[in-house]
Amino acid sequence: MAEVVKMPKMSDTMTEGVLAKWHKKVGDKVKSGDVLAEIETDKATMDFESYQDGVLLYIGIQEGAAAPVDSVIAILGKEGEDYKSLLDQAGSGAAAEPAKEAAPAADKAPAATPAPAAPKVDLSSIPATVIRMPLLSDTMTEGTIEKWNFKVGDKVKADDSLADVATDKATMEVVGYEAGTLLYIGVKEGEAAKVNDIIAIVGKEGTDITPLLQDGGSAPAAAEAAPAAEAKAETTEATAAATESSSDDDSRVKASPLARKIAKDKGINLNDVKGSAEGGRIIKKDVEEYTPSAKPAAAAEAAPAAAPSAAPAAKAPIVLPTFTGEEKFSERPVTQMRKAISRRLSESLFTAPHFYVTMSIDMDQAITARTRMNEVAPVKISFNDFVVKACAVALRQHPAINSSFLGDKIRTNEHVHVGVAVAVDEGLLVPVIKFADGKSLSHISVEVKEFAGKAKSKKLQPNEMEGSTFTISNLGMFGVDEFTAIINTPNACILAVSGIQAVPVVKNGAVIPGNIMKVTLSADHRVVDGATAAAFLQTLKQLLEEPVRLLI
Repeated sequence: MAEVVKMPKMSDTMTEGVLAKWHKKVGDKVKSGDVLAEIETDKATMDFESYQDGVLLYIGIQEGAAAPVDSVIAILGKEGEDYKSLLDQAGSGAAAEPAKEAAPAADKAPAATPAPAAPKVDLSSIPATVIRMPLLSDTMTEGTIEKWNFKVGDKVKADDSLADVATDKATMEVVGYEAGTLLYIGVKEGEAAKVNDIIAIVGKEGTDITPLLQDGGSAPAAAEAAPAAEAKAETTEATAAATESSSDDDSRVKASPLARKIAKDKGINLNDVKGSAEGGRIIKKDVEEYTPSAKPAAAAEAAPAAAPSAAPAAKAPIVLPTFTGEEKFSERPVTQMRKAISRRLSESLFTAPHFYVTMSIDMDQAITARTRMNEVAPVKISFNDFVVKACAVALRQHPAINSSFLGDKIRTNEHVHVGVAVAVDEGLLVPVIKFADGKSLSHISVEVKEFAGKAKSKKLQPNEMEGSTFTISNLGMFGVDEFTAIINTPNACILAVSGIQAVPVVKNGAVIPGNIMKVTLSADHRVVDGATAAAFLQTLKQLLEEPVRLLI
């Protein structure tokens, strides 16, 4: 019997997953334990194994698409088995059914209605295109039509500028990108329209555009389609524009605001540009395609020769070379991990009242102890291992730091699970060293290295990233002098660890070379007070400045 395969919940905070890759296709045989797909969660990309044998009958989500937890992503069963009833029962699976299979179901009308509903018109079959108010700036919410360059009934080309629109930053032209007849104008000159409102319709002459207006929302009450047979009013400006001129003043040349701006930026005189729009009007394309002729250059060369020979030689002006750069950028979709980081850290920073306490720690003895330990230790011990162990021991003495705020109660954890932030390409993962206070430095070193390797190879499991009671974020390897970190909820605190700096220090009244490491504790003031945070850092300082205490 066919069985439904649903999007699994692969972490405690996962609400949806992205199907990164299918390892099987419809018709393939699948065994229990086979990897069906790779699923990207809010924490990592993990393999999803099948728990049953059978043939892959149906795939409900394509690669790169997201699906909520418990929604149908596939169906396994016997070859040729009918699985449609399972999709009907699943509900969410029915929505994922391909369009060609869902088409018959769409023809079923409700059983009891007062009057038969009018059949919905297929808008894609109407030979017309809706032109909407475009988003012409990042802060624009509406635009005002300053001028229509065409009227209803006019023929327009794909690159014609339909209208000039005033935004909150500048006046720009709207290009329809469609060829045909201007069938409808929805906003009069001087009136405003919101972004994405219908402002015009271009299509085949005589097309009924009523369904397009009904589907896209009603047009402003004052806007009505003018009759297509309205007489065209031609101006006499074409005669003046036909007179060739190379004057410096091009303010009277017919050009769109955008074309005029581009020409000004490039130092082009619009008198020398030939317009391709109606009435010889210059648009953006004309300026971008304009190539200066040799005539102006020849005139410029002849000008010095015409100067009187008796005139005193003037100092040549400084001419700076023209440099034109290109604005460019790249965009990428937000991954599930980055979405989770954004959501959780925003909630933490804007919900928990953070305060910060910084302390300098003399690492001279820690450096000496580490050197001696690595001579006999089975694994190489890092300064980060020292910090993890010292924090775990200090948390035992200061349980308030090892707490969580749970709304109507504060939980004080009697166990010590230290989360260690690890940077990966997609963001940040926090594997957890559980019961860190009872483990040796060598044991902690092995676990941290193992977790870091798993994180970078995307093999870290959800249970290895859950349950932390305290977090450490170490940027010392990057030479950072000092920084603050955002609390990793539901923890009450996080420790930001900087690099060890060789600086002059005062000892016994003398200035000598020293090795100082700064640490900053970010604390949730709903749980931890300033004095408590300072006391914890004092204990941490004592443990690291006298590392023999860690061995007791």
